[in-house]
Amino acid sequence: MNQAPHAEAFHYRAFISYSHHDKAWAEWLHRGLEAYRVPSRLVGRQTAAGQVPRRLAPVFRDRDELASSADLGGKVNQALQRAANLIVICSPASARSRWVNEEVRTFRRLGRDGRIFCLIVAGEPHAGEPSQECLPAALGEPAPDDERPGASDVEPLAADVRPGKDGKHDARLKLIAGLLDVEYDQLRRRELQRRNRRLTAIAALALLVTLVTGLLAIDATLARRAAERRQKQAEDLIGFMLGDLNDKLAQVQRLDVMEAVDDKAIAYFRALPSTDVTDDALEQRVKALEKIGSVRLDQGRLAPAMRAFQAAMPLARRLAQAAPHDRARQIAYARIQAFAGMAEWYRGRLDAAERFFGAAQATLEHMGAPAHDDPEVLFELSSLDNDIGHVLEARGRLDAAAVHYRRMLARCRTLTGLGSPKAEWLEHLGEAHNNLGKLALMHGDLLSAIREYAADDAIETRLNDAHPDDNDQRENTARVRAILGRTLLLAGAEEQADRALTNALATVEALHRFDPSQSHFKEKVGLYSTQLGRLRRLQGQPAAAGTLLTRAVVVLEGLTRQDPAHTGWRQDLAEARTERATLLQADGHAGAARADAQAAASALASLLGDQPDERGLLLSYARATLQFADLQPETVAGRLRRDVLQRLDDTHGATGDVRLLALRIETLLALGRAADTRPSVQQLWQAGYREPSLVRRLKAARIPYPPNPAFEQRLHSVLGEGAWAEAR
Repeated sequence: MNQAPHAEAFHYRAFISYSHHDKAWAEWLHRGLEAYRVPSRLVGRQTAAGQVPRRLAPVFRDRDELASSADLGGKVNQALQRAANLIVICSPASARSRWVNEEVRTFRRLGRDGRIFCLIVAGEPHAGEPSQECLPAALGEPAPDDERPGASDVEPLAADVRPGKDGKHDARLKLIAGLLDVEYDQLRRRELQRRNRRLTAIAALALLVTLVTGLLAIDATLARRAAERRQKQAEDLIGFMLGDLNDKLAQVQRLDVMEAVDDKAIAYFRALPSTDVTDDALEQRVKALEKIGSVRLDQGRLAPAMRAFQAAMPLARRLAQAAPHDRARQIAYARIQAFAGMAEWYRGRLDAAERFFGAAQATLEHMGAPAHDDPEVLFELSSLDNDIGHVLEARGRLDAAAVHYRRMLARCRTLTGLGSPKAEWLEHLGEAHNNLGKLALMHGDLLSAIREYAADDAIETRLNDAHPDDNDQRENTARVRAILGRTLLLAGAEEQADRALTNALATVEALHRFDPSQSHFKEKVGLYSTQLGRLRRLQGQPAAAGTLLTRAVVVLEGLTRQDPAHTGWRQDLAEARTERATLLQADGHAGAARADAQAAASALASLLGDQPDERGLLLSYARATLQFADLQPETVAGRLRRDVLQRLDDTHGATGDVRLLALRIETLLALGRAADTRPSVQQLWQAGYREPSLVRRLKAARIPYPPNPAFEQRLHSVLGEGAWAEAR
C-alpha cells in the first residue's frame, strides 16, 4: 500500500464517488462524515495520514456531468486533486457508471492508490454475474505505473451496509478509521465510551424528568395547589424542550434529536388526563401541540402533523367553550382548526379542508362584530379568506373565490394602515395581491395579473430588505419572483423573466444549503429548476436545460417517496417529467421521452380525477398528455389530443385564461384544424400573449401573429413603475 499523504496538505478530507442511483447513500455518508466529532483522546495524534483532526470536514460530494469525452469536468477534476482520500460507493449502478470509473482512474493517476476506500451498498464484489458486480472496473485495472498484464495493487478497505453485514453505524466507523489511519477497534472503543457517557447523561436527564413527572402522579392527597404547582413545573420543562431546546437543536441541525424530543412531548401530553389540570397548563399543551404540528407540516409529514392537531383540538375547544368572550382562546382554537384544514388541503382532501376552514371562520365570527376590530382577529379572518378562496378556486368557483380574495385585500389594507404594521400583515397584503393576480390571469387579463404580481413582489422585496436573515421571508420573496417570472414569459418579456426565475432559484438553493432538512426548500429547488430549465430550452440551451431538469426530477422523486400522499409534490414531479420529455424528444431520445411523458400524464390524470376543477392540474395534465401524444402512433395520438381538447372546452369558470387558450391552439394545430384556431389566436393577441413556444408554433403553421404595440406599451409602463403603490 502506498504511503498515505498527509491530509493537512489537501483541501478536502475525502471525495465521495457515486452513481446517480446511489445518491441517497452518498447524502447519508456525506452528512455522517462531516457531522462526526473525533473522540477528544485521539485528536492531535500523529498517524500515517497526518495529524488526527477534530472534524472530517470538508468532504466533497458532487455529480457534475462529464464532458462528451472521457474527461472529467473541471470542477470534479480539481476536487479529486485536492482530496486526501477517495470513497467509492459500490453497487451494480456504480460499477457500470462511466463517471465513477473515470473518477477512480483519475484519483489513481495521482498516485494515491492506498487512500481509496469502498462502501458496498448493493450487489456483490467479484460477482460472476456482471449485473451483480458492485466494484467499478477501474479498481481492478493495472496501477498507472505498472505495465504488467492484469497487475493491480488496489486492495481498498471496504465497509458494507448490506443486510447482515457491518450495518450503517459500524460501516461509517470503519471508513472513518481508514481515513484517520487509526485502528478500527480502537476507534470503536472510543466511540462506545463516548456513547456510554452520552447515554449516562441522557439517562440522568430522563431520570430527572421521570422523578419530576412521577412526583406529579403520586400522593393524590396532597393539596390541589401544590399539585398544580408541580404540574406547571412539568409543563414548563416540556415547554423548554419544545421551545429553547428545539431552537438550539435547530441551529445545529440536529433534527433527529429534535424529532425525538417532540415525539416524547406528544407521548407525555397524551398520557396526562385532560381533567384536573389548570387552564394555563391546557393552554400550554395546545400551544406545544400546535407547534409540533406546524413543524411537521413544514417538513411535509402530513399524517404526524394531523395527529398533533387532532390531539390539540379537543383541548382548544374546551378552553374556547369555557370562555366564549376570551379572544385569545377563540383565536387559538380557530388556528388549530385552520392548521388541520391545511394538512387536509396538502393531501388533496378539499371537502375536509373546507370543513375545517369553515369551522375556524365560524369560531371567529361567533365573537361578533366588535371583536373584528382586534388586529389579531382581523388577521386570522384574512388568513381564512385566503384558505377558503383557495378551496373555492380549486372547485372552479372563481367568482366566489374572488369575493374572499378581495375581502382579504381589504382586511390587510386595514391592518397595514395601522401604526407600525407587523411583517406578517404586510406579507398577507402581498399574498392578497398575488391571489387577485392569479384570478386576473384566469380571466385573460395578463396585464392586470402582472401588475398584481409586481405589487406582491415589491412588498416581499421590502420585507426581505428589512429582514435579510429571515429565511421564511426569503422563501416568500423567491416564490413571488418565480410566479412573476413565469407570467412575464407569457407576455414575451423573456429578459425580465430570466432574471426573476434565476434569482428565485438561487435564493431557494441557498436556503436548501442552509437547512437541507426542510422539505419546502427542497420542493422549491425542484420546482424552480423545472421552470428555469424550460426557459433554457426555449432559449436554445439544451445542456443547461438538461442539467436543471434532471436535478428537478431527482429532488422531486425523493420528496414523493417520502410522502406519496402529498399532491403538490406529485404534481411538481409530473411537470418536471413533462418538461424533460420535451427536451429528450428534441434530442432524439424518444424512448426515454415516452417514459417520462407517460408517467407524468398518468400521475396527473389520477390527481385530476380527485380535483377535476383545479386549474393548475388541468394545465399540467393537458401539457403532459399532449407531449405523450407526440410520441405515439397517429391513431393513439389523435384520441389523446381530442380528449385534451374536450377537457379544455369543458373547463368551468373563466374561459379567457390565456394558458388554456394557448393549449387549445396547440391541440387544434396538432389535430390539423388550423382554421379553427383563429378566434383563440385573436383573443390571445388582444391579451398580449407572446409566450415563445406558441409564437414559434404559429409561425411554423404560417398563422400571422404580429406584435401588439399597444399592449407592449402598457406592459412597459407597468414594469417601469419600479416601486408600486402598496410598497411605497
